[in-house]
Amino acid sequence: AAKIIGTGLATTGLIRAGIGIGVVFRVLILGVARNPLLRGQLFSYAILGFAFSEATGLFTLIIAFLLLYIASFFFILYR
Repeated sequence: AAKIIGTGLATTGLIRAGIGIGVVFRVLILGVARNPLLRGQLFSYAILGFAFSEATGLFTLIIAFLLLYIASFFFILYR
């Protein structure tokens, strides 16, 4: 049971990644509304910010799966 609770707590980084992606595109919309001429440059920055936020979420998900499956494998192996 503790393994599943730990995995659930490890996935809280996905919530933060979702918030980060929302913030990136909120700022993109505000920036384009203020200055439409910079749309291309702002969009490229937004895609870069989206990639960094999504990578953080994927790293969190990988750690959660490692905790869920690999940790139990080593526990059984070295018991």
